[in-house]
Order: sequence, then structure tokens, then C-alpha cells
Amino acid sequence: MCFYCGSKITKKNGFVGKNQRYKCHKCGKQFLSIVRIDKNKLWDDYVNGKQTYEQLSQRYNCSSKTIKRYLDKVKVVEKQKQVGEVVVLMDTTYFGRTMGVMLFKESYTGQNLYKEFVKYETNDLYFKGIQELRKRGYIVKAIVCDGRKGLLTLFKDIPIQMCQFHQVAIITRYLTRNPKLIASQELRQLCLKLKDLDRQEFTALLNEWYIKWKEFLDERSTDISTGKSFYKHKKLRSAYFSLQRNLPWLFVYKDYPALNIPNTTNAIDGQFADLKSKLRVHNGLSIIRKKKFINEFLEA
Repeated sequence: MCFYCGSKITKKNGFVGKNQRYKCHKCGKQFLSIVRIDKNKLWDDYVNGKQTYEQLSQRYNCSSKTIKRYLDKVKVVEKQKQVGEVVVLMDTTYFGRTMGVMLFKESYTGQNLYKEFVKYETNDLYFKGIQELRKRGYIVKAIVCDGRKGLLTLFKDIPIQMCQFHQVAIITRYLTRNPKLIASQELRQLCLKLKDLDRQEFTALLNEWYIKWKEFLDERSTDISTGKSFYKHKKLRSAYFSLQRNLPWLFVYKDYPALNIPNTTNAIDGQFADLKSKLRVHNGLSIIRKKKFINEFLEA
């Protein structure tokens, strides 16, 4: 729009440095439109506003290359955090096959305490993450995690709650959402009641289910070609023993009511989902730019 008469204008001589030269066809005036970009505002639009390079270039009246150049100059600074007692949610998510982010989040405030870019999710990395928090002065009162093998027994001196949502997901993987067997239907319905029961009630109901279906679980068939026998209902057995194995950690949050331990890692899973939603807008980012985006979004 013309600065003098307000009419629509067209670019005359292309770019001149950071400026654009324009001529108004109505009043004949020529002028420079100086591009002044607030890097912090641009970065916020990029990270939180789901704005692509093309959308930002139109909004700020400059080229996509200029937008990239400004974004690359922005430095992500980690905010100072107040140390103290914390209940830690920890989990890992992946961005393709070569890069994952392991995140340690505080359950009381929702503050991200620490993160690590990883290639693989390992118990050793979780252990090092908790040790790093302790080095920074945090007092870890409890942990909530997904219950991967070996992780629940890794910290002998810290109460650990297994995420009940992940336990339900494990059962669903074995039995599906709509199991055909009555025994499977009953076990899945029992698992869905985890959040509404305490340890004693759930244990009693699980034992009751097992006594009812024990003979069914123990049914075996024989492979004609090899002569070897095998359990007929392997997935149902796996689902049951998963519950039985993880039972000591499914109700830890009720054992320590004063700590207000969450029974799931939903807060951290929701943040991962939001991060991936925003990153999908910027498909094709280089690893360096993707890590910079993640660093700003998670602020840990």
C-alpha cells in the first residue's frame, strides 16, 4: 500500500539490501519500504504460531531466505530454574529413526527440568538423567515412567510409579480393543478400572480372574510337524503376566499420598504430541534447525 495515497503498489526494482523499492502507479511517488523484523517476535510466531517460512515471509514482507537467516541468528537461552523437591515424569519420543528426545518433567509445576537428544532409549540414559538432576540440586522424591523392562527396579531409593495409561496400552496391544475371547474381554475391562481401584481391590479382582480362567490359560496344543506343545492363548497369558509383573508399581501413587504423585505420564505425552504437531508444519528441517526448534519448545 502506498505511503502517500494509500493505493495498491507494485515492486519496481527488486530488493535493495534489506529494503524494497516501490512505485505507486496512481500518484507516481517512489519510496523504500524498510524491513524491520523483531527477531524474538518472529521466533515466537515460528515456534508457537505454526507459521511456515512462506507464511512468515508474506507476513513480514520479505523473502523466505531472509526469514531463515533471521531465525538462524536467534539464540535459544535456557531459563534459570528454581531447584528443590520434585516428582519427575520421564519419557522418550522419537523423530524419525535417528533422533529421539528424552525428557524429565516436574509434575507439580509442569516445568521441564532436563532433556537429552538420544539415538536409543536406554535405562542407563534414564539413570544418568536422574543423576544429572541431583547434581543440579534437585531432590527427586518420586518418579513416574512407562515401565520399560528393567527401569522400574533401577532406582532402589526412589518410589517409582508405573504409568497406568501405558499398562492399559500394553494390555490393548496383546488383546486388541475388541477381544473376542470372554476371558480377554474380562481382563481388559478389569485393566480399564485401574484408576478407580486401589492395590488391594485390584489384586483381589485379578486373582479372582486368574482362578476362574486358570485351566483356560493352561490349555496347550501340539505342533504336528515338530511334536512340540505350546500354549493356545499366548497373548492372553502375556497380558495377565504383564499385570502380575507390574503390580508392585501400579499403585505407588496411593502409597505416598503426601507426594501427590500422578498415576500417568499424560502431562509429558501431551507435550510431545503438541511438539510433533507444530513440527509437522515445518517438514524438511535440517537436524540443526529441528534441534533448535525442540530446544525452544521444551525449554529444558
